[in-house]
Amino acid sequence: MSELIVAMDFADPGDLLACAGELKGTVTWCKVGLEAFVLAGPDLVHKLEQLGFQVFLDLKFYDIPNTVAAAVRSACRTGARLLTIHTQGGEAMCRAAMAAAREAGEKRPLIFGVTVLTSFGEGQMPGIAQSPQDFAQFLARSASSWGLDGVVCSGLEAPAIKADTSLLALCPGIRPKGAAANDQARVVTPAMAVQAGADFLVVGRPITRAADPAAAARAILEEMAGASRI
Repeated sequence: MSELIVAMDFADPGDLLACAGELKGTVTWCKVGLEAFVLAGPDLVHKLEQLGFQVFLDLKFYDIPNTVAAAVRSACRTGARLLTIHTQGGEAMCRAAMAAAREAGEKRPLIFGVTVLTSFGEGQMPGIAQSPQDFAQFLARSASSWGLDGVVCSGLEAPAIKADTSLLALCPGIRPKGAAANDQARVVTPAMAVQAGADFLVVGRPITRAADPAAAARAILEEMAGASRI
């Protein structure tokens, strides 16, 4: 069954926690990204855990292997249940990240490799001649051989990646029908993502900026449930 992750992309940690309070009991996962973490740090993750959320810490590590391994060790100490690294960092970096995560034992977070950001459209990746779909699949095959738990990809790439690997797929760029795409170039609806095989769907503004975030989240969960029965 696909799971919904709400992207808590707020500049003010107080606003983030207020939204989390509204969503408590409706969703179980939330995402903390660069904007909030740079300002509020690990304490924000701890507060969300105390509210009952599993936290996806989306910092997209990309550096030399030793630095990424050290960053993963630090991130494990926050209690986050899912972390991201950039698959383009290469084999040594990805393997170092996995080795560092395993040091945390049974409670280690899942490590997902970012393939192609959903803000990229055709012909927009610097130095990359392949289409976003082909490049994402290439990176996913690499991530699978390097031992990552999953990859971050758009719902457009998920079917081919799921057919080609045993990786979990986390899909951002999810927009309900009628919602603005904002800065996303490769978007799918919640139903399309579920039918594509996505294990996790990340939805931000359509929920967090809604007049009633809990109601917006419930509507998406209902759409996901309906798609899973088809």
